[in-house]
Amino acid sequence: MTSLAPGHESVLAFGPIEREYAALRERSAVLDRSARTRLLFSGAKAADTLNGLLTNDAASLVNGAGCYAAALTAKGKVIADVRVFARADDFLVDVAPAAAGGFTAMLRKYVNPRLARFADVSGVLRTIGVYGPHSAGVVAATLGCERARLLLLAPHHHLRGAGPDGGVLVARVPDLGGEGFDLFVPVEGAAALWDRLVASGADPAGLTTAEIARVEAGRPRWSVDMDENTLAQEANIDTLHGVSYTKGCYTGQETVARVHFRGHVNRNLRGVRSQILLPSGAQLFSADGNAAGDVRSAAVSPRLGPIAIAMVRHELPAGAELTARWDGGDERVRVTELPFD
Repeated sequence: MTSLAPGHESVLAFGPIEREYAALRERSAVLDRSARTRLLFSGAKAADTLNGLLTNDAASLVNGAGCYAAALTAKGKVIADVRVFARADDFLVDVAPAAAGGFTAMLRKYVNPRLARFADVSGVLRTIGVYGPHSAGVVAATLGCERARLLLLAPHHHLRGAGPDGGVLVARVPDLGGEGFDLFVPVEGAAALWDRLVASGADPAGLTTAEIARVEAGRPRWSVDMDENTLAQEANIDTLHGVSYTKGCYTGQETVARVHFRGHVNRNLRGVRSQILLPSGAQLFSADGNAAGDVRSAAVSPRLGPIAIAMVRHELPAGAELTARWDGGDERVRVTELPFD
């Protein structure tokens, strides 16, 4: 069997991409997701503190609930997007590796240690993802919990205390499209859990397959699809259910609210399809030669062919034909909505 070990998060593929992709989309695949930074928030004002820093309503989360959210600059630009999991006595928050530095710097600046505390637990807690139409069955068989209970979980809601020793937190997550769960497990039990998931029918998959699935799902990645120059709505944080328009104040709220009530941003992340793999940074132009946007993440899907996430002018409809240009090449592309069909 393939055992999980430190460094698996750098594995690009365990075998042919087509085989890994088929497992992810037709059966179940197991992936090391431990590159994400994991933080624990605790203290009497932990909920209020997170609520004041994030775009979603962390204060209303009860034990077992969770949400997707973003941390913004005062001008409404994205510092990081995060996942929040409320537990009985604290909050588990994880963030993509490229955004972790900016997010933790924000926390050091704004979190009052007398009211709330945060600690990086990435070294003691690992994350294993199980994705695919059979993922709930694989997780249930491995951890001894009910498949129906897993399928009743809303996105980012979770069960704690699963597994033989009760130390696994299982969260239902939409990160790669379709059915999926992330399992947070103490580092000493991660290798054994990986082996049990494989024995239950999950095929190991690597970063390349995960990246294809992420692009298909239209989920933005910080430092590629968005950064501190990107407004929350430009990155589709709102349509991905990462913004509450009814909660209290938070950093960057004024800009988010102004955009919301104005109606839209001038550009936002969309999908584009082409005949060849597009380079990140390729510039997009409309038929009249006007700048229309630029390409961000790109991948070749075994099912869909070359696809990309691009920042595109708001007024361009799905189906619009554009030209992508870069040094040494150009290509006709077609705009589509996200996620890709």
